[in-house]
Amino acid sequence: MRCDKYKCKLSLHFLLVSRRACIKRQIGVLIVCAFILVANGLTVMNLGKRFISSYFVITAAILYMHLWFTMPACAVIISSGDTNYNNSAPSGALTNSGWQLEGQWNGFLGTPIAPRFFLAAKHIGGSVGQIFIFNEYDYNTVGYTDSAGSDLRVWGVAETFPYYAHLYSGTNELGQHCVVFGRGTQGGEPVISDGRTNGWLWGAVDGVQRWGENQVATIQTNLSLGEFLSCNFDRDAPNTNECHLSVGDSSGGLFIKDGSVWKLAGINYGVSGPFSQYMTGSNSFQAALLDMRGLYVEADSTWTEVPTNIPSEVPSAFYSTRISAHIDWISSVIDYQTGSDLRIVSISGTVTDNQISISTASNRLYSLEYCDDLVAGSWGYLTNGLPGTNGIMTVTDPGGASYAQRFYRLKLKR
Repeated sequence: MRCDKYKCKLSLHFLLVSRRACIKRQIGVLIVCAFILVANGLTVMNLGKRFISSYFVITAAILYMHLWFTMPACAVIISSGDTNYNNSAPSGALTNSGWQLEGQWNGFLGTPIAPRFFLAAKHIGGSVGQIFIFNEYDYNTVGYTDSAGSDLRVWGVAETFPYYAHLYSGTNELGQHCVVFGRGTQGGEPVISDGRTNGWLWGAVDGVQRWGENQVATIQTNLSLGEFLSCNFDRDAPNTNECHLSVGDSSGGLFIKDGSVWKLAGINYGVSGPFSQYMTGSNSFQAALLDMRGLYVEADSTWTEVPTNIPSEVPSAFYSTRISAHIDWISSVIDYQTGSDLRIVSISGTVTDNQISISTASNRLYSLEYCDDLVAGSWGYLTNGLPGTNGIMTVTDPGGASYAQRFYRLKLKR
């Protein structure tokens, strides 16, 4: 179904629920271096389908019972109403869980996955030449490649990312704890049923990046869009920051910890809904629900009631495209070559000194390091935080030519 009626900016939402009470609150890295040696029946609604000024919701086959795919995802909604909640990088056990790997793309998020490539949801659009903002720096897009069997799109950029996400290649996502990121609306008014809070409506759009936690409940398959990681919005979830998505959260990353490294395991696609109290679908609404029983859910323009005689709660869910199902395709598109803004061009010298010429870009910071033994030695700095000039720069290593061997590497700091 079209959702032109939703004249809101699509953005990612999280609904966070405290383990103590359901009160409303707002809510891997590889260093790039250069070395030189001298389910059918349900409706899926995309949360961020945007083309120019029109917004679309894509319907797709899905699942019955606990999962109705619906609109693309938006902003993080937190249960206290505090719009400052979870709008900065998580800390503690969740340090480096993906916040630092998200960039801004076409009003949504994208995730760098190689020196000159980032991954985004296909349905949020974008055009070649647009700017991808990462770590406060601009990257010029030069092209893209679409996955034929999913909502994934790999974009190429002209410049080199200083770091990027590891991809989750394992197939053991089921039951795994995850951290999810997105931009968009705040939490709205509570949805009350029989005097009990059963969720929250989508609120105002603010485009703020937020994060939340969840757990992969099921793996769902769609004939056209491939496999999805499905996460339920559980009332008694073990996570302090239990979250849901809403319009605008599309294209944000879902990360799972593999050993000591948080890896990109999903790209946000859609959520359950819309909902209505009437079988005709009148007065429909979008919400993150802890229990859908007794409500009608739209699927292919048909409104179906979630039975009230189901013994346990039926939470709404969100869906992220499963990265592990597309590893081979992603690997066929990307490479790990750096751009012209991160290269050691040449090394020359005198009897005692080495002169290392490097290519640079403006508004970038570089470090040039040296080491005399790659097995037992350590790296030292020749320069650290050297501003680029958008041209060739030469750095002198005093006494470098007097060593039997010396290695150099160039790092892009940002």
